[in-house]
Amino acid sequence: MGPESNKVGHSAPPAHLSVRGIQKRFGGVHALRGVDFEVARGEVMALVGDNGAGKSTLMKVLAGAYVADEGQFFLDGANVSVNNPNDAADLGIQIVYQDLALCENLDVAANLSLGSEPVKPGWTILPRILRPLDDLEMEVKAKEAFDKLEVRTLQSVRAKVGGLSGGQRQAIAIARAVGADSTVVMLDEPTAALGVAQTRQVLEVVKRLRETNHAVVYISHNMRDIFDVADRICVLRHGGNVATYQRSDTTPDEIVVAMTRGRASEVNDAA
Repeated sequence: MGPESNKVGHSAPPAHLSVRGIQKRFGGVHALRGVDFEVARGEVMALVGDNGAGKSTLMKVLAGAYVADEGQFFLDGANVSVNNPNDAADLGIQIVYQDLALCENLDVAANLSLGSEPVKPGWTILPRILRPLDDLEMEVKAKEAFDKLEVRTLQSVRAKVGGLSGGQRQAIAIARAVGADSTVVMLDEPTAALGVAQTRQVLEVVKRLRETNHAVVYISHNMRDIFDVADRICVLRHGGNVATYQRSDTTPDEIVVAMTRGRASEVNDAA
């Protein structure tokens, strides 16, 4: 299932997550105007558009942070409902926002288990909230997540997050999303404000997500990054679809034109 009217280039892979006809209004602002979107497992789908195009709104709808006014959700072709973040998480949909939502006073392992901390067995006399945390299990889970993504830049999962670089923090946030039994990982400007070396580290983690058969949605304004990691590129403009391009069949210039003026055929017709 998925949008058929906006495909450009090669045949699209079978969609894992797809939405059709998504409408979202905020008072008099029509933020999403019947948007179709899809992403397959084992691919990176870039989501691009100028400021106000609807990218972040669509991601928040997919993540359950916003509820769509109209539209349908499909997971592997089955109609599903996403009305809140818990619904999205139960379906395997995780989002990494720009602020990363990490606790700087906690170590790496504790951040990866934040909100779902394992507790030690054998303390059943106490309510779960009062049982001591299982630090060893948290450490094992953290190491497994980083090994899965082949992250090699962290010296210890016991390091405090407050002392780590921007690239390392981004890797932690992505690893936490992967550790939540996710199949869809959405990344909102993951390389914003990072240096060249740190950006390279994050892009390698994104590529590893593809290799681990995740469906990856990648929002960015950086065309170099997009053309480095993306398989397909979905362009939004004024809250609606422009087209979805196969990265190997397009150019950064064509994408910029689509973002700012619409499809090339529409620009030529208007000329």
